[in-house]
Amino acid sequence: MSQEASGPELTGAQRKALRRLAHPLRPVVQLGAGGLSGSVLDAIDRALEDHELIKLKLAGERDERSSLAAEVAARTRSALAGLVGRVAILYRPARDPERRRIDPSDRKA
Repeated sequence: MSQEASGPELTGAQRKALRRLAHPLRPVVQLGAGGLSGSVLDAIDRALEDHELIKLKLAGERDERSSLAAEVAARTRSALAGLVGRVAILYRPARDPERRRIDPSDRKA
């Protein structure tokens, strides 16, 4: 499956580097009782286009949050870099290589 169809594949070290970079970030989108609507997906997609690395705040029980985070990652063609409590960390590199600001394989990241 291509990266465009499913999102980037990340190693454990890359996920760890992305979680470290995401630590000071605040969640840009909150998923509440309304669930995963088209407008929420659009907002997440725009945030990934603008920032490459974002945090989402999720509602629901633990297993629901895990499956919801995986669904959001799949539907936005992004990678789930981490899920800590109610916060999911998503990463999707910019389509234009010149606009990419984050390199998950960079050890200094």
